Amino acid sequence: MMKEKELTIYDLANHLGISAATVSRALQDHPAVSQKTKKKIMDLAAKMGYRSNKFASNLRKQRSNTIGVIVPRLNSLFISSVLSGMERILNDANYNLIIGQSLEQEAREKVNAITMFNSRVDALVVSLAADTQDMSHFARFTKRKIPILFFDRTTDAVPATRIMIDNFSAGYKATTHLIEQGCKKIVHLTGNLLRDVYKDRFDGYKAALDDNGLLYNPELLISNDMSEFSVREAFVNYIRKSDTMPDGLFAANDTSAAFVLTVLKENGLSAPDDIAIVGFNNDLTSRITDPQITTINYPGIEMGQNIARILLSQIEGDGLEHYTNTVILSSDLLIRPSSMRKVGI
Repeated sequence: MMKEKELTIYDLANHLGISAATVSRALQDHPAVSQKTKKKIMDLAAKMGYRSNKFASNLRKQRSNTIGVIVPRLNSLFISSVLSGMERILNDANYNLIIGQSLEQEAREKVNAITMFNSRVDALVVSLAADTQDMSHFARFTKRKIPILFFDRTTDAVPATRIMIDNFSAGYKATTHLIEQGCKKIVHLTGNLLRDVYKDRFDGYKAALDDNGLLYNPELLISNDMSEFSVREAFVNYIRKSDTMPDGLFAANDTSAAFVLTVLKENGLSAPDDIAIVGFNNDLTSRITDPQITTINYPGIEMGQNIARILLSQIEGDGLEHYTNTVILSSDLLIRPSSMRKVGI
């Protein structure tokens, strides 16, 4: 069976006895075409089943109307909220997202980057994998002047826009709150300190200890992949082996804080009485645990919307001078029962 020929603007133009240029302008709602002519063309296009060839149009404009996004994992409420915020803005501007997961591996991140480049994305958005050190896979984008934007887990080794919160300040606030609750032996549970997002929170944690006269103890740092297995193993060791149990925990995400809550309950302990707990991100997890988890509000949807607006400005804007901005969003400490040892704080 022969494939039916795709209807073109030339077919519409011949049918109406007008130029193809007029049909093209009308289909794009160009003001140079009268409303009467536009309606005549639109009605015929609908009747004859005309479909706009966006691919050909985009080739002429040297634009694919797609944005590549590489994230560590999709099963993260924070990442989901960032993507949701991006889509709210980009879909209205007729852009689509191509999303890839690095699964925390540099090698997979590189494969994703090549795929995005070969897909001719108009811009690339990246939150780096835990172990990424070599940034050479982004060179092809910068060479072609394709905008790159790093969010959350960023780097200054690539000329690109970065958008994040002040992680040092957030770590400082979280730790100071625990100290104000009377905690003196505070565990910091975090990811790979190679990533700035975790290093800055760790630095904030150490600064808060120092400013309050508490010595930093390397034995109270847990740096791992923050999986349930790793968190469970680390805290069971504390419970079984420590002469003096930690009395506070600052976790670099809410999921890890929730895992610790489970371990405590399994061992007949509780928060905040035995260990006061502060998480990070303000994920849904932090609001449905018992007790609810004190956390740092990380505005994912707002971050996604900012990413989208910046990208649109860079893609459709007036040059490269804005491609290396750093945007810092505000964050707040949300105090909940998991850390509240002192009434009124």
